Amino acid sequence: MGTNGSTMLEPLRQGLPPLNLAAASDAASCALPARYEAVREARQFTRKTLDQWNLGDRFDDVCLVVSELVTNALRHGLPAGAPRPTAPDLPVRLHLMRWTERLVCAVRDPSDDSPVTRESDDFSAESGRGLFLVESFSDSWGWHPMTGAPSGKVVWALFRLPRPAGHPCPGS
Repeated sequence: MGTNGSTMLEPLRQGLPPLNLAAASDAASCALPARYEAVREARQFTRKTLDQWNLGDRFDDVCLVVSELVTNALRHGLPAGAPRPTAPDLPVRLHLMRWTERLVCAVRDPSDDSPVTRESDDFSAESGRGLFLVESFSDSWGWHPMTGAPSGKVVWALFRLPRPAGHPCPGS
């Protein structure tokens, strides 16, 4: 289910905040099936990956954001009525990338449509709060259309990580 290495980062170059992707200390990726059970699979993949990276204490916030990004990709990023593709050409992909002080969660889907934030203040509604939650629980988020093949977009969320003990501050 997962892939490690920098080659999977290439399609994301246009979809992330300004970071040196080659300097990522860890990267993992998984393809997700076009069904809502994929949200559970994304959470399990995130748990396993964060535990491997000794970031299990960030799981609750990261998992909530991953769940929302994957749900939005499945709900809004796949064409209505289109046949659901099967492996290996799955249309939704979760990428987790870690630098010394940052973690990025990125979800790729085949839609060229921009993510839409809720304009209403009706927080009692059953749905429509996903990007509000992403914004609330991450340090920043954004999206970018993919260029070339595959087409679509990447929606990402960035989490700041505490500076490791003994790691010098920048400029010192």
